[in-house]
Amino acid sequence: MKLISPVKNALLCFLFLTALLAVPVQSQTILTNPDADDLLPCGLPTSESVFTSAATYRTFELTANCTITAAMVGNDDQYMYFQDNSGEFTINGNGYTITGPPNATLFIVGYFARPGAAIGAVVTPPAILNLNDVTISGVATDRDDNTPILAHAGGRFNATNVIFSGNSGDFILDLFNNASAYLTDIQVLNNRIDNIGSGRIIFRSRGRNAAQIPNTLLVITNARFEGNTNVSNILWALQGTIQLRGTIIFCNNTHDAGQQANHYGFSTTQGGVVDDQSDTRGCPPPPKRKKKEEARPTPTPTPRPAYGASYVALQTATGMTFEATYGLDSGVHFRQLDGAGIGVQSIIDAGYLAALDVYGYVEQGVEVCFPQIGRVIFLDARTMPRAITPLEATVRDGMTCASISSPGSLVLMPN
Repeated sequence: MKLISPVKNALLCFLFLTALLAVPVQSQTILTNPDADDLLPCGLPTSESVFTSAATYRTFELTANCTITAAMVGNDDQYMYFQDNSGEFTINGNGYTITGPPNATLFIVGYFARPGAAIGAVVTPPAILNLNDVTISGVATDRDDNTPILAHAGGRFNATNVIFSGNSGDFILDLFNNASAYLTDIQVLNNRIDNIGSGRIIFRSRGRNAAQIPNTLLVITNARFEGNTNVSNILWALQGTIQLRGTIIFCNNTHDAGQQANHYGFSTTQGGVVDDQSDTRGCPPPPKRKKKEEARPTPTPTPRPAYGASYVALQTATGMTFEATYGLDSGVHFRQLDGAGIGVQSIIDAGYLAALDVYGYVEQGVEVCFPQIGRVIFLDARTMPRAITPLEATVRDGMTCASISSPGSLVLMPN
């Protein structure tokens, strides 16, 4: 590991200390190619980091929620910067959340501009960042100067089962200078876009300038955009291509005084293209609440055994407890899962404690309590593959309890 210090070649200790006391610190120490000794307890670097082709530590496994503070980035523009030709890196979120930084871009993959290189030049091999099973929240650029929340310039970005929620800034993702991005099973929820000059766009695919039309590509397969504000266009193809596949949901995204945001747009004069072969949907209708039937005489003298009674053995064997708004006879089903039933390798490898699949009439509201203390993640059965979301949970009498109103799997993970 190599450190780049902001103070070099100090001649005298006295002068060094005097300068240190007299001049405010402008940026945090920058780590070059951090390794396992340079990580926070959650699994990410302790401060702003630059990665080159010499990096040996390339896979980051989150073991807890991670908060990136302003002090960890200082006055610089990014937290993790993957340079051109640096190769491939992976961040496995394992269902945890990365919060912040509150003053800078979270990731940059590849250069924005390459001195001496032709405009739109392709880098081989590109920088590649894989981001899996994580929530990105609380990132704020708020500078109105084309500074994205998660930048991507000139390399490749792959995201699977990622949630972008509660962020604010100019863009969430800005593809630039022959970049490509492949986003699968993502959710973009309750973010605010502040870049007035660039049209308030969440994801943008563009080139380096208006004179160049490079092969910038954004592919989105299965996504939900909901509750985002101050947005004119959710997606915008300026000088690149956007491909939409699978199920894309646009729900309650607004611009200015409450008018609905456009799903996407493109610049025909500069070569922007949107290839939409998706099953595009709006907000799903609210679930119909099933009315409780009034008690009626049974047609036979022998009553049918209660459906919920079939779960007594499961509760006894596992120590879990189940409750449903209209009772366990209302059509809700429970099934204990093993690793194969969970089907997400990163969750299995993280050492899950217990798992339960809940299906049937779940919309009524269902609570599950596990007989251990931990955190609960939800695998949403409405998406394919299942989107991973952390759930709020409460601890009562040594049990961890969480509530859901849609079918899916509840997985108890260690704290």
